[in-house]
Amino acid sequence: MGAANKVPGVSGGVVAFVAGFYEEFIYSLQKFNLKSLKLLANARFSSFFQYINAKFLVVLISGMVFSYFSVSKLLDFLIAHYELYVWATFFGMIIGSIYYIAKDFKFKQVNTILWISFGIVVGLSISFLKPATENDHLLFVFFCGIISVSGMTLPGLSGSFILILLGNYVLLLVDAVNALYDTLAEVIKLDFSFRSNPIRIRLLEVLGSFTAGSLFGLITLSHLLNYVLKHYKKITFSIIIGFITGSLGVVWPWKERIFKVDATGAFITDSNGDLILDNYLRYWPSLNEVNTWIAFLFIILGILIVLSLAWYGKAKK
Repeated sequence: MGAANKVPGVSGGVVAFVAGFYEEFIYSLQKFNLKSLKLLANARFSSFFQYINAKFLVVLISGMVFSYFSVSKLLDFLIAHYELYVWATFFGMIIGSIYYIAKDFKFKQVNTILWISFGIVVGLSISFLKPATENDHLLFVFFCGIISVSGMTLPGLSGSFILILLGNYVLLLVDAVNALYDTLAEVIKLDFSFRSNPIRIRLLEVLGSFTAGSLFGLITLSHLLNYVLKHYKKITFSIIIGFITGSLGVVWPWKERIFKVDATGAFITDSNGDLILDNYLRYWPSLNEVNTWIAFLFIILGILIVLSLAWYGKAKK
């Protein structure tokens, strides 16, 4: 989930959904309520950990943090050098997710089709929006934190892609994370020189605000989703299928980046000197190219990965 959440267009919630622990994940998060606070305030730690399903959450969050600083580094490398094949694999994973979630659905009901169509329209609409410019105001960053966890709680809605649309993907998931990594590495060496580095301090403040927003979003969204899963489970799953289908527009493998330019036609860069993404130019692949057929193989690989996850999830139940 940690690796998936970092990749634009891929939803960590899809991993939870297909692996069979999505509902337990939402159920555990919504246990952070007044009752859990009372247990904690009264130092009833054993009851608190049992009430919030701490064993499950600790294992899950630990895996996400580990993957974020390890597997996601590998993903960054692969996207930089084998972008077509990475997107093709994710495209296949989403197709596999759609098949797995939808295989037991009864599509003859008009109500189901309408909600799925709604989810598809919303998902596609999001995928074709243009990114905004970077904004490091702490309140806006807090809002970005709330939005970013949507990929964990709403399968098919990529939190990292929404951060791109908000203009803060590089700031929050690259610069701020790297600043934390560098700071921890220096602290281990007993080097505290970062305290006199205003850029580093600002990035750590940004990361703190982003983390606070993410935690707030996780808890509030989980309460909302727990309610709708209890009372409107079929509608919720229909919209999720639509979201996931609509997200295919984001991870379409054959696309080129379009970068922002000024009035003179010169490329606009951010504070790090990197080009600022404006949009994607999607195109149909040529069947005469070997790369196209290799990409098709990676799509099949992606489908098999998700179905393997699903089978493993069933075997563990």
